[in-house]
Amino acid sequence: MDAILADDPEPEDQKTPKGLPFSELQAMLMMPPPSYAGILSTPNSEPSALCPEVESCSKMETILRRIIGLSTHTGQITAGSSLGSFDKIPEDVLLQILSLLEPKDALKMSLVCKSWSSLVSDDRLWVSFLQHQAEPWESIFFAETNLRTGHPIQALSNEIHDLSFMSIYSKRVQVPGSVIIDGGSGYCKFGWSKYSGPSGRSATFLEFGNIESPMYSKQQHFFSTVYKRMQVKPHSHPVVLSMPLIHYDDTESAKASRRQLKEAIYSTLFDMNVPAVCAVNQATLALYAARRTSGIVINIGFQVTSVVPILNGKVMREVGVEVTGIGALKLTGFLKELLLQNNIRFGSLYTVRTLKEELCYVASDYDAELCKNTEASCEVNGEGFFTLSKERFQTGEILFQPRIAGVRTMGLHQAVALCMDHCHDSELSVDDSWFKTVVLSGGSACLPGLAERLEKELQELLPPSIANGVRVLPPPYGTNSAWFGAKLISNLSTFPTHWCVKKKQFRPKSRFNLIW
Repeated sequence: MDAILADDPEPEDQKTPKGLPFSELQAMLMMPPPSYAGILSTPNSEPSALCPEVESCSKMETILRRIIGLSTHTGQITAGSSLGSFDKIPEDVLLQILSLLEPKDALKMSLVCKSWSSLVSDDRLWVSFLQHQAEPWESIFFAETNLRTGHPIQALSNEIHDLSFMSIYSKRVQVPGSVIIDGGSGYCKFGWSKYSGPSGRSATFLEFGNIESPMYSKQQHFFSTVYKRMQVKPHSHPVVLSMPLIHYDDTESAKASRRQLKEAIYSTLFDMNVPAVCAVNQATLALYAARRTSGIVINIGFQVTSVVPILNGKVMREVGVEVTGIGALKLTGFLKELLLQNNIRFGSLYTVRTLKEELCYVASDYDAELCKNTEASCEVNGEGFFTLSKERFQTGEILFQPRIAGVRTMGLHQAVALCMDHCHDSELSVDDSWFKTVVLSGGSACLPGLAERLEKELQELLPPSIANGVRVLPPPYGTNSAWFGAKLISNLSTFPTHWCVKKKQFRPKSRFNLIW
């Protein structure tokens, strides 16, 4: 409580009330609090004249604010044992009124009497305060009930015995702002954890096939550039990174390569005096953004598409990560070929990429779509209007029929079906439906119709025992799913203690490093 009231709060051990049952919290999640306007009325403006029928919650809010102002001015609040005239007002109405106050003001009311203190400690009030934060309440609830323990995460029990949303609120307001960097082989998105989305985006050295610059020698320059663009000193804030999915198998050499990359990144950041680092792979972050801890993530990356099974936040490489040779760059390149074949001129690959993002989609039935009039136009800055027809759906079709683009690889639906088959045969001691939620990720995964087409293909390809219950979800935050997954972690009440590695905890080339 004192932590919320203080200007520069420090965490304190507080005795918090027992948490609500999971079922009740879920019900609160689905139903917004009712409006009590008109239930109450007040004939006078003084607190002592309160009666059970006042005009509105807003007048009650005004009265409470006067009490707060008076106590702040005099430096005194007279403590009692009951609510006085407020005793006649139903508890849920009082909670609704308190929810109109700022959290610090509500805490001041807890000093009035024991009854007020009990009321202010009610979890329902703090759920209401969390619901009015900028971050969606559904995401806060998911994160605080599933990701609190850090990595590897633990399964949520049916009853949350020790969860206090008052304590959660107190700790969340004390979590420092972090720098979030989602670095892919094509583009990097960066920004503040307290902001509504990434504040900047830049092309990386692999854009459009330029692979001459090795990553290892460019790390410090890369991070320095991001910090310079954000106008922030590295030593002032923690950083949350999305890690690329590399070396897909589970061999010892692959494990060593992944660890080497991660240690190199940590060493670079700690040499820049970054106080704490949290690094999580892109697929897991995209899954968290979709409010899931288990499932299959399809990441349509810049060069390849990976199909990643994840169980409780862990990439199940021992089950099998599938990879196809069709990525965003290939989609853009194929559209370029189609445009040239149809004598449609363009200035650069940036123009082609814009046309892909604005006009292209995935057909539900490719052969049937060929018989339709699918012509559509859009304007590209500086180059005028472009009109496309069959190119619009032929581009995305190579995800399912790579042979159209002359690529010898599995179709996306075949790769996902193979991954699901491996998951089904793995006989893990968990719910056998953990892999049946498929989450799309990546810029090209935002193509309209992709999720629906993939789900349709899987239903036709898989045996009924596996196909039953399969769902394919579009990218929850468009092109920024991994970034928002990182944001979810960075604002957790337990983020500093359970997700971050500090410099004093890091030892280069040590098998005891808590970074994997």
